[in-house]
Amino acid sequence: ARVASTVRETPYPSMEMARRAFSYMPEVTEIDRRDKALFAFFMLTGSRDGAVSSLRLKHINMIDGCVYQDAREVRVKRSKSITTFFLPVDPEYLTCFTDWMNYLRTEALFGPDAPLFPPAKIKPIDGAFQIVGMNREIYKNANSIRETIKDAFRRADLPPFTPHAFRKTLVKWADTAYP
Repeated sequence: ARVASTVRETPYPSMEMARRAFSYMPEVTEIDRRDKALFAFFMLTGSRDGAVSSLRLKHINMIDGCVYQDAREVRVKRSKSITTFFLPVDPEYLTCFTDWMNYLRTEALFGPDAPLFPPAKIKPIDGAFQIVGMNREIYKNANSIRETIKDAFRRADLPPFTPHAFRKTLVKWADTAYP
């Protein structure tokens, strides 16, 4: 009974591992840029992946550096609205995310109700499915978001961590940065 109920340490990436995975992420295509901004967002906020999959542009306040997770529109835990402020972890994360927000608003012309991290739009072209842009609907679930983060770590030849592991990374960082 003791063995079964023993609390095990959950693996999580160090700040250095996260930084390495982030630096290995490409920025060639629109989807690459979205994925890198997604990684940066998780490092800035430690948000839950289910909530992130349902966020819209209107939930982000770049002036105050925060995210308002409105329980009426965002898939939050226990239906509780929450405001999350960006953590001062690494300026490169904030720059990446800010660039993504500017891209969505000024180049992609996404409005306030558009998804913050839109899924890829896939269509058959010449008998093969290809990415042809981004959808203007939110994700149905967080599965592909989790896979994107795992792939970032795999690309850097590191163990595949999930976005939820970032929460522990950020808590450990805060414990040492702000004792």
